[in-house]
Amino acid sequence: MKLEIDTHTHSIASLHAYSTIDELAKGAAERGLAGFVLTEHGPALHGGLPHPYYFGNMAVLPDRISGVRLFRGVELNVIDDAGGLDLTLKYLRALDFVMAGLHEACFPPDSKEVNTRAMIAAIENPYVDCISHPGNPAYPADYEEIVKAAVRCGKALEINNSSFKVRRGSEENCRTIACLAKRYGCLVSCGSDAHYRADVGRFDEALAVIVEAGIDGERIVNLTLDSFAEFSKRRRAERKAA
Repeated sequence: MKLEIDTHTHSIASLHAYSTIDELAKGAAERGLAGFVLTEHGPALHGGLPHPYYFGNMAVLPDRISGVRLFRGVELNVIDDAGGLDLTLKYLRALDFVMAGLHEACFPPDSKEVNTRAMIAAIENPYVDCISHPGNPAYPADYEEIVKAAVRCGKALEINNSSFKVRRGSEENCRTIACLAKRYGCLVSCGSDAHYRADVGRFDEALAVIVEAGIDGERIVNLTLDSFAEFSKRRRAERKAA
């Protein structure tokens, strides 16, 4: 199975990443991808940077760089257990892909009950398309309830390749999420979480977990350029309607 789109990448605008947007695009082209999503961290992670204007100004970026499709996205920070996010509707309406995740600097790890409530609230937020790295072991949660919520809302859960390296202990959680996704028919996204150009399109471990769980290709939103564009189109319409 080959994925055509990387749904999770960061440029130097995320402050702790090391490549420019052009370099990410070249990395995607070298990996043979059809496109990638630029998903800088929301402003709360680094004290207000990148500024919200950064996301509003993404319209100036070309749709294709180095021969690959660029999708405009964000990885928001969940800031409370009621589904609060760190970017306003004004900016979210224009994006192609909106992820939200729990990060220690913005939402300190809590009990399994609180972590679960926060993730489900983010899933139920009409402006969120996908939960990033839900298998992070720093945030124990009731994965069955999270998967059921994602199915109910038509949202995706990410199996994050970088987690196998930087979030030690994620493997078992990701396998659990993938198996539950297979059981309930949940949409999944497979992202590299690249912070350096050479990692764009690196899905090896995450994709192996998805394949092992027996998830059908039609449930992987970034399997092809067309499947991701269709998912993005549906979610953009739903965000605008909300």
